[in-house]
Amino acid sequence: QGQLVESGGGSVQAGGSLRLSCAASGYTYSSYYYMGWFRQAPGKERERVAVIGTSGGRPYYADSVKGRFTISQDNAKNTLYLQMNSLKPEDTAMYYCAAQRVLNRWDYWGQGTQVTVSS
Repeated sequence: QGQLVESGGGSVQAGGSLRLSCAASGYTYSSYYYMGWFRQAPGKERERVAVIGTSGGRPYYADSVKGRFTISQDNAKNTLYLQMNSLKPEDTAMYYCAAQRVLNRWDYWGQGTQVTVSS
């Protein structure tokens, strides 16, 4: 059974940076088609933030984070990252790591890590 565990969340002031990590276990990292970061703020719908193919390719970013967030991965360490720079209060949310082991289905999810950005 695949497991995803996020870490790296916290509280920062606007303009600050955080790096989230997602450690994948249970299956070989390359057996996932895509890895992604999602976020959900209270009272809002879940938003897809960034996605990367485990075999490479151009990452996807939501318009709201383009130019500020960078998704990356270390296949040897089975770890996904999200570098978040120039954080804004509107980035405040619970951030989730997810994986597609079945194409087009986000079938594995982490427990989430909270990011809070104060103005």
